[in-house]
Parts: sequence; C-alpha cells; structure tokens
Amino acid sequence: MNLFSLLAFLSGAAIATQASLNAQLGSLLKNPLLATCVAFSSSIFFTLLAVGVYTKDYPTKEILRTVPVYLWFSGGILSAFGISMFYILIPKMGVGTMMSYALTGQLMVAVIVGHYGWFDLPINPITPGRFAGVVALILGVILINKK
Repeated sequence: MNLFSLLAFLSGAAIATQASLNAQLGSLLKNPLLATCVAFSSSIFFTLLAVGVYTKDYPTKEILRTVPVYLWFSGGILSAFGISMFYILIPKMGVGTMMSYALTGQLMVAVIVGHYGWFDLPINPITPGRFAGVVALILGVILINKK
C-alpha cells in the first residue's frame, strides 16, 4: 500500500468516525441540523487555520473572477445535504448500513464521472473489470445489510 492509498483509507476511516460522533451529537441535541452546523463551524475553523499556516500564494483577483459562480456554491450545497443526511440517517439505520449505501453512491457516481471525464478530471473508462467491481460492490452492500 503506497502513501496515497494509506491516506485515502485513513480519510475514509475519519469520515465514518466523524459521522458517527456527529450523529450522536445530533441525537443528544435532538437536532441533526444543529450538529451539521457545529461540524461545519469547527471544520471552517480548522481549515482556515491550515490555510493560514500552509498557504504561501493566494489567488489574484483575476483568477478569482475566472471561477464560475456555480463552483462557489455547489460544493457547499452538496456537502450540507450529504453531511446532514449522515447525521439524520445514522441513528435510524446504523453506521454500517448508512456508510455502505453512501459508499456505494459515491463509488458509482465516481466511476461514471471518471468514465466521461466530467469536471475536467482524467478519463478512466469503465472496463469489464471496473464494471465487475461495481457489481461486486452492490452485492457486498446487499450482503452487509442482509438481516
């Protein structure tokens, strides 16, 4: 396992852990949307801290003007929806069930995005092996959630 693979694995583990902790916060507060606000508030604090420490060159006004308007908001809207759903659904479904469906959605969309190279990303065509992997993933989710 190379460093990037290890970091990707750890980031997935961090997401499952933070989602579980914040779902618990939402349950205790009796308000999963408030837990989402807490998560995003602490995230912005730590992200701004990291930007302040690690960023040496900031984008110029000219660069900022070239960014399409939708890119300033679409990520935030999708993050707010996705994170809120984690905090709402984990107490109802359990973390394993929720994460299995969420991961399936992530990977299926990622395979399609990669196949077409959407969002200026590298093209990574769907091969028979990748298709078999998606099918195996779906079968795995079915087995994980079988009662």
